[in-house]
Amino acid sequence: MSYAENLWLFLLLLTGIVVVPGMDMIYVLASALSGGKRAGLAATAGMMAGGAIHTVSGTLGAAALVAFVPELFTPILLAGAGYMIWIGFSLIRSSITVEAVQAGATRRLSSTFGQALATCLLNPKAYLFVVAVYPQFLRPQYGSLVLQGVVMGIMTMAVQGVVYGSVALAGHRARHALVANPGVTKAIGRGAGLLLIAAALFTLAHELT
Repeated sequence: MSYAENLWLFLLLLTGIVVVPGMDMIYVLASALSGGKRAGLAATAGMMAGGAIHTVSGTLGAAALVAFVPELFTPILLAGAGYMIWIGFSLIRSSITVEAVQAGATRRLSSTFGQALATCLLNPKAYLFVVAVYPQFLRPQYGSLVLQGVVMGIMTMAVQGVVYGSVALAGHRARHALVANPGVTKAIGRGAGLLLIAAALFTLAHELT
């Protein structure tokens, strides 16, 4: 298989992973619905930064580390799932409305970015992707592993930007229709929280059984 074919296969697999609704996508959507377009795009940027860091860790041998020291995987999994559950409960407890968020949205963009970054870094699905997939596509016969990692990182960020950015913009458009219906906005936020908790529990149940 040529290097170009290797990259196309990686892109196909990467896209399939990113477009599947999960914790990252739910957080981006919730941010856009509660804080508008800028909050949704800030969350998208946080996810992209997290994707870049995952690429670096995969390129430097995180996959090999977990493979040779498997006892490290369970604490990572538990930490990630626990953080997702915490965010989920935070959304469930919140009573924010679209209008209430509008006034302070700009001030909290850095917080949204940081929380999105942490969400991505602690997402167990992302670690599974790095551990299971990266070793298959980082091949010495294609040249420098560092250069290959850079290319894969750019591809990862691009796919995240397109997919999550589209989700953020869709959430922003829906947000305008919800301004006059604060009760619906609260229900969506709490529903997103429940989805985050369910996704985290499902991951734990699947990986620890």
